[in-house]
Amino acid sequence: MPRTDYSQYAKLSPFELKDALIQVASSRENRLILNAGRGNPNFLATLPRRAFFRLGLFAAAEAELSFSYMENGVGGLPKLAGIEGRFERFVSEHRDQPGGVFLGRALSYVRDQLGLSASDFLHEAVEGILGSNYPVPPRMLRVSEEIVKHYIVKEMIGGYLTSSEIDLFAVEGGTAAMTYIFNSLKQNKLIAPGDKVAIGMPAFTPYIEIPELNDYRLKQVHINADPAAGWQYPDAELDKLLDKDIKIFFCINPSNPPSVKMDDRSLERITKIVAEKRPDLMILTDDVYGTFADDFKSLFATCPANTLLVYSFSKYFGATGWRLGVIAAQRENVFDAKLKDLSKSDRKELDERYSTLVPDVSKLKFLDRLVADSRTVALNHTAGLSTPQQVQMVLFSLFALMDEADGYKAELKKLIRRREAALFRELGLPPQNDTNEVDYYTLLDLEAISRRLYGDAFADWVKKNVAPTELLFRIANDTGIVMLPGSGFGTLQPAGRVSLANLNEFEYANIGRSLRTMADQVYADFKKKKG
Repeated sequence: MPRTDYSQYAKLSPFELKDALIQVASSRENRLILNAGRGNPNFLATLPRRAFFRLGLFAAAEAELSFSYMENGVGGLPKLAGIEGRFERFVSEHRDQPGGVFLGRALSYVRDQLGLSASDFLHEAVEGILGSNYPVPPRMLRVSEEIVKHYIVKEMIGGYLTSSEIDLFAVEGGTAAMTYIFNSLKQNKLIAPGDKVAIGMPAFTPYIEIPELNDYRLKQVHINADPAAGWQYPDAELDKLLDKDIKIFFCINPSNPPSVKMDDRSLERITKIVAEKRPDLMILTDDVYGTFADDFKSLFATCPANTLLVYSFSKYFGATGWRLGVIAAQRENVFDAKLKDLSKSDRKELDERYSTLVPDVSKLKFLDRLVADSRTVALNHTAGLSTPQQVQMVLFSLFALMDEADGYKAELKKLIRRREAALFRELGLPPQNDTNEVDYYTLLDLEAISRRLYGDAFADWVKKNVAPTELLFRIANDTGIVMLPGSGFGTLQPAGRVSLANLNEFEYANIGRSLRTMADQVYADFKKKKG
C-alpha cells in the first residue's frame, strides 16, 4: 500500500473515519467488504414485531367500526366500550398466528400479573398504534409507562427500586436522550462553561465530543478503565470523583467499547463515595448493553437519587431504526434538589422560561423540564415520542417480561459468544474469558496481540514503528476489513474496535484469519529488518 499521510483524519470521529476506511476497503473490485466497525446488530426480535402488525390490523378494524356508516376508507377514533371482548374474539380468530397468540397472552399478563386495567391498556395501544392523537401525557402514555417501568426494574434495577419509585420519559433512542439531557442540564443551570465533567473511559464517542462543544465548554476528567484489570476502574481512578469541582459523572455500563460491565467492587466504591463524600454528584449512566450481561446491576440501582438512567431498546431487540429509548429518574432526586438550591436570579430566569407551563415553576421536576426543553418549551403540548413507537416499545417490554426463562436473552448471548470464539480461534488466540464481559464489542489491542503472538521484542517494535490509524487503513486496503480506532473512544492503548453483533459467524472467522495472515506478514518484515 502506498505511503499516505493520514494526519488529515486525526480529528475525525471514529464514525466519520469509518466512511474513509470503507472507501479504501472498497477500492478493489469483486472483494467482500467486512464492516466490523458498525454496532448495528444483524439479529432482531420477531415475535413482538408480529404482535405489532397484528395489533395494527385490529386497530384499523376498530377505527372502521367507529364510523361504520362511512365509505371510501374513512374511520373514526376507537371506542373503549366493549373493546376487550372484541379483542378476545380477534385473538381467537387468529390463534394460528404467533403474533395473535402473543397479544392474547400479553393482555392476560397486563391484567393478571401487572394489575393494570386490560381495557385501558387495549384502548391506549389501539389508539397509539393508529397514531390518531398526540402523546398524552407528553412524557409518556400512562399505561405504557407502567409496563416499561416493570421492564426497566427487571433488567436494570432488580430489587433495589420498585416501579412506583421511578418516572420515565420516552425518547427517540439513546442519542435523543443524550441530546435532551445535556441541553436541559445547561438550560437549568446545573452545568455551566468551565465546570468539570468526569467521563468513564473508554466511552461512546459523543460523550467525549459533546462536552467540548461551544454549547457546553466543560472540562473533562477521565476515569480510565485498566485493560490489565479486565477493563475495570482502579480505585485511584474512581477516587477522582471525590473532587467537589466535578459536577457530573458520565459512564456507559457495560462499556462501549470494550463491552465490560462494572464489577461489584466498582459499584460499591462509587456508591460509597456518593453516600459519604459526594451526595451532590450528578450521574448519567447509559446502560444500553446491560441486557446482554449476566446478573446486571446499574448505578441507577445503587445510587438512584443521584442518577439519570438512559436505556435504548435498539441493540437488544435489533431496533436501531425504531428509535426507542427512555430516560429514568427516581422521584426524589438530586437534580430536583439542585434546582431548589439555585440562586434567586437563576430561579427567576427559569420561572420566566417555564412560566407558560405551570403556575408554580418551582414544583416542575427536572424530568418534566426535559420534556418541555425537547420542544423549545413553547411546543411542550406537542412533545413526546410518537405513539406507534411507544406501542412497539411496550410490546418489546412485554416480550421480555413474559419470557421468564430468558430464552431470547440466552440465544443472543450464545450467538455473539460463538462469533467471538470464531474470531479469536482464527486469530490464533484463546477468546477472552471474564464473567463481566458482554461481548457485544471487542477491542483488539495491537500491542497485546503482538506480544501474545510473537513475543516482547516484536510488540515493542510494532508499538514504535506502526501507527495505529495507518494500520487500520492498511487492514482495510489489504483485507477489506473495517474496524474503528479505539483511540476515538478514549483508549490509552492502540486498538481496533470490532462489533460482534453485525456479521455472521463465518465472517468473524474470516476476519480472524485475515488479521492473522497480516500479522504474520508484519512479523516477517520485522525479522528481515532485524537481520
